[in-house]
Amino acid sequence: MAGREPYSSKSRTALVLTGTGTAGAYHAGVLKALSEAGVRIDLVAGLGIGATGACFAAIDGGEPLWRGDGLWRQPGVARAYPWRTVLTRLAWLGAAALALVAVPIAVLALGIVVFPVAFLLRLASLSASNSLADGYAAFVHNAFLPDRLPSYLADVALILMLGGLGMAALAAWGERSLGPHRELGRFWWRAFAAPFSVRQAVDYWRGALWRLISGGAKVAQPDAVQLSRRYSELLTDNLGQPGFREFLAVVHDIDARRDLVFALLAEPYRSAFFGRKRRTAAWADRANETLDLAGADRDHLADMLAASLCLPVGTTPWPLTFAAENYWRGETHRLSCRPGALVRVLEEVLAAGADQVILVSATPAPTEAHTLPAVRLDARGRFSEWLVSGDTAAMRDALAARMDQFRNLHVIRPLHNPVGPLDFRGAYDTRSHRTVPFAELLDVGYADAHRQFIEPVIGAAEASV
Repeated sequence: MAGREPYSSKSRTALVLTGTGTAGAYHAGVLKALSEAGVRIDLVAGLGIGATGACFAAIDGGEPLWRGDGLWRQPGVARAYPWRTVLTRLAWLGAAALALVAVPIAVLALGIVVFPVAFLLRLASLSASNSLADGYAAFVHNAFLPDRLPSYLADVALILMLGGLGMAALAAWGERSLGPHRELGRFWWRAFAAPFSVRQAVDYWRGALWRLISGGAKVAQPDAVQLSRRYSELLTDNLGQPGFREFLAVVHDIDARRDLVFALLAEPYRSAFFGRKRRTAAWADRANETLDLAGADRDHLADMLAASLCLPVGTTPWPLTFAAENYWRGETHRLSCRPGALVRVLEEVLAAGADQVILVSATPAPTEAHTLPAVRLDARGRFSEWLVSGDTAAMRDALAARMDQFRNLHVIRPLHNPVGPLDFRGAYDTRSHRTVPFAELLDVGYADAHRQFIEPVIGAAEASV
């Protein structure tokens, strides 16, 4: 998909990565192909897991994403978005309770086997028939004496119930609280706020980012604020150097009901983007939505990364406390990813001075007639289907709304992708009847980047020179 004018390596180019979860592996493959082809990129922008890829690509950190032993091939990434611990434990307790109820039923159901066997033995004139039937009857009688099975079952049931209540209370107590003045309803509902945990994903990618910044040195990882400052300093000091690019990401502020734009730009784009040169009312209103990672908001990069990993409804939103000098003056807001924000990302990329865009998405184009997919019945699969559907519709809306505003806009996306955003252990492809590992998306992204952009676009541009 091209724009009004041919691709030019001299134009200010933005790479936009959009998607959720496993889409990051596809992004990594595209980054590898673009790096090998020497494609010039001035600005990397991200949405969702794309913000993570953009964070790495902005500081010349693409190689740890795509290499053979890289971040998208490590076992740790497959543990992203597990079921929350309290829900898993409550499920096990529920299974134990069902097993407890099944014990007396199983004892009685055993008679369905014992009495027919005793009858057959009697027909065969074997003396064991009477002893088998009488022994089973005595066993049932003794098992259901008041001080036997009923007493044990009642004690175990009480222990299970108390254990479940205790785990739910501890989970509710341990969840991040915004304070009693911000919460309506009983505190224990925090234990059941969302089905998946984002903490493992946040720890994994923050740790990987710190290892990249520290050069692999065995230095203890700092807190979120220090990590953010080190990233900001590294990128600010090296902008303009080979491999370093300007950065932009969009997350959604649930409390303010608006998108927040985090950016670290070079001059003169920085002043124009944050409204330092144009003091019109429209630009002044941007103060409540834009955060300058090279300025007063430099402490929030790690929080932005965590919020980008948060799934809408699927995980608990990430709390961010703004700096005192920020527009929101120390307030704490809940942030999360919004898959439909791709239109906003392109809008901000345009405001950052980009006139041509390479848009990367792991979602295929909308399906045609007679191509209905198999319905996923598991909870993780259903959630993945919703995310893919939303991402696909957002791509259509973004291209329709913003394509004509750029000199050219090129899209890299797979023709078919059976792996859902949460299928970190792979997915079964009903078309090829095989299990597809999610890391295979890295190779698919690499091949798609060559077929859809490098060979037809870059190759044509070089041939015309």
